[in-house]
Amino acid sequence: MSAELNEKQKRVRYIRLLEKFLTRTLSILKQENFEKEMFLKRTNKNLEDLSRVSIVELYSDYYIRLGEFLSKTKAFLGNSSDSFEEERATLLKDANLIQKEKNKSRYKKDKHKNKSFDDGY
Repeated sequence: MSAELNEKQKRVRYIRLLEKFLTRTLSILKQENFEKEMFLKRTNKNLEDLSRVSIVELYSDYYIRLGEFLSKTKAFLGNSSDSFEEERATLLKDANLIQKEKNKSRYKKDKHKNKSFDDGY
C-alpha cells in the first residue's frame, strides 16, 4: 500500500511541476518586453526544478503534450536563432494548444438532457 501511494505521489509531483513549467514559460513568452537572455535564465531554473523529480510515464493526451512541450523547449534552448522570434511563436502556439486540450472536456454542455426520459407517448 505504501509503495502504491509513493508512486501516486511521484506522479502528482511530476504533473504539478510540468504544469508549473508550462505556466511559468508561458508567462515569460507573453511579456511585451521579451528578452531572450531572461527567458533562457528562467527556463533553465525551471528545468532544474524538474530535474529533482523522477520522470513518470504519462498516458493522457494533455500530459503527453506537456511532455512534448518540455522537450521542444529544451531543444530550443540548446540551439536557437539570434532573434528567437520563430521559436517564441512556436512555443506560444503549442502552449495555447495544450491549454485548449485541457479545457476541452470542461465546457461540454449536455444538450437535450430533458429528452432522455421516454415514457412511451
